[in-house]
Amino acid sequence: MKKKLVVLTGAGISAESGIKTFRDSDGLWEGHDVMEVATPEGWRKNQELVLDFYNKRRQQLKEVQPNLGHQILAELEHDFDVYIITQNVDDLHERAGSTKVLHLHGELLKVRSIQNRNVILDWKEDLFTGDLDENGHQLRPHIVWFGEDVPALEEAIEITESVDYFAVIGTSLQVYPAAGLIAYTDHKTPVFYIDPKPIAIPNLRNKVVIISKIASEGVADLREHLKSI
Repeated sequence: MKKKLVVLTGAGISAESGIKTFRDSDGLWEGHDVMEVATPEGWRKNQELVLDFYNKRRQQLKEVQPNLGHQILAELEHDFDVYIITQNVDDLHERAGSTKVLHLHGELLKVRSIQNRNVILDWKEDLFTGDLDENGHQLRPHIVWFGEDVPALEEAIEITESVDYFAVIGTSLQVYPAAGLIAYTDHKTPVFYIDPKPIAIPNLRNKVVIISKIASEGVADLREHLKSI
């Protein structure tokens, strides 16, 4: 039976493919205040701005490709039972070939009804005011905005609780509740932490292997570490 590897990925791995990210230090995402484009309040205040913002992100996604980090994670499925839990809303893990991907913060290529969060549709083109579900309710980006619940969190916790290896790639471990997943691993589970500027992980009893590299280089090192275990 293959050993189970859970990988939590963040913006760092997508950034290497050219996807712009925002930094909490300035609160800007592609020049926009995140509170204007990534909160329920922003949606209520200016729906057109929010739709235009995500339309541009959707178009940008078509112009980028998975990088070596995504590809190596997909290749690891040959030797491990790999689950990707990602904070990213792009589809680069899937396009690289990963088959078990859980999106904590939603998916850019999906939309959902404002009336029923369980009505989710695939959506690859622009979304406009007047695009409705079958019951006549406006559709919105299928993104978990700041201040909203994370519906996939319970599943992510279940996946994390029974794992042989846990890896964290390209995330500052500052965004909760995703950052708290590592606490659900057994203290005997080895943790690999890949980030060019790793931070201290408080109150963690696990053995942590720190790989201070960008995602694509660090994932290559992760592969070698796993082979040697």
